[in-house]
Amino acid sequence: MRKLMLIALAIVSLAIAGAAIAKTVAVTITKNGYVPKAVSIAAGDTVQFTNSDTVAHQIVFKPTAGVTCVPSPLVLQPTQSGTCTFQNAGKFAYSDPNVKGNTFRGTVTVGSAPPPPAAATLTLAVKPQLIVYGGRVTLTGTLSNQKVGENVDVLAKPCGQAAATKLTTVQTTTGGAFSAVVRPLKNTVYTVKVKSTTSPSVAAKVRPRLRLRKLAPQRYSLRVFAARSFAGRYGTFQRYNGTLRRWVKVKRVLVRANGTGVAPTVISSVTFRSSIRARLKIRVVLPQLQVGSCYRPGRSNVILS
Repeated sequence: MRKLMLIALAIVSLAIAGAAIAKTVAVTITKNGYVPKAVSIAAGDTVQFTNSDTVAHQIVFKPTAGVTCVPSPLVLQPTQSGTCTFQNAGKFAYSDPNVKGNTFRGTVTVGSAPPPPAAATLTLAVKPQLIVYGGRVTLTGTLSNQKVGENVDVLAKPCGQAAATKLTTVQTTTGGAFSAVVRPLKNTVYTVKVKSTTSPSVAAKVRPRLRLRKLAPQRYSLRVFAARSFAGRYGTFQRYNGTLRRWVKVKRVLVRANGTGVAPTVISSVTFRSSIRARLKIRVVLPQLQVGSCYRPGRSNVILS
């Protein structure tokens, strides 16, 4: 029963929408002819004829293709009205075949139907496109019809998740613009949706956060923050070579589990030694092979050995 009611409401809505688009133009039949004698309408519009004369009148069109009149044939007694709807563009002459002369002659010029309104579209952009774990990105876009107060659903599909889920809903402001601040925990694809209109997707990339500290001479600690554990993965300990002007590998360090993280954050860590001389710039990186497909390569802060 509920389904039938919804179908009925949909039909009524379509009928109302159609009525709002089409228009009706009035023509009065007087003893001196038609007022006005010539009208211009668009395809799909209707002309209503009302007989204000004291005798009956008939209206015959030439050509008749694309013209639908009610009643048919269109014979109107005094005070009666009838309508003709025009589906084809062109010029249609009409007259009363029962009256001699040119008094009862008129024309309806039908132009092409106006094109349907363009479907609304959504744009979407993300800034910045690459962040370190814990950071936020801003999603911005515009609804093409520029309506204010439209609900915009923000959908996210994090790496490894089968389908997108709704994060939040924001509203359009002046000019149809909208924005939302979100915090991706890993590489995430975002889309936004207004009713049945969906934007193109954009991607935010995430690096794990690496924090390097010097604990004592030749002794260091590394902590890795992300939404997953990197225990069992190798970081590359590097020093900066001023002569070569590039970072060079010193050693690999094995990252281990750490139980101090608070969900959704997981902390992995390692304490290690290195005999490199003091006062060199050092850092640790986690290359793509070690972070996997759901993160971008990570790199720590730079400190002095």
